[in-house]
Amino acid sequence: MEDAKIYEQKAEKIKALAHPHRLCIVKGLIDNKCNVTKIQECLKLPQSTVSQHLAKLKAAGIIEGKRNGLEICYSVVDEDVIDIISVLF
Repeated sequence: MEDAKIYEQKAEKIKALAHPHRLCIVKGLIDNKCNVTKIQECLKLPQSTVSQHLAKLKAAGIIEGKRNGLEICYSVVDEDVIDIISVLF
């Protein structure tokens, strides 16, 4: 049954990516680490919406944020997700 857990974990990652905005955020973060303001400007979405998407990605263990002064710089930390994005794009 340990295999089932692995499949479940990987399915959760795919679910977290299965939204066009989150997919765009992750692709953008792989190409260039950035903060919420830059992501917001790129996607033309309200800051609150971008923050919600980032929270889902963070909860899934796909990204992490590091504080740099007043801003938080996000980066993709999940190798499986980096592989998925490289296949898709």
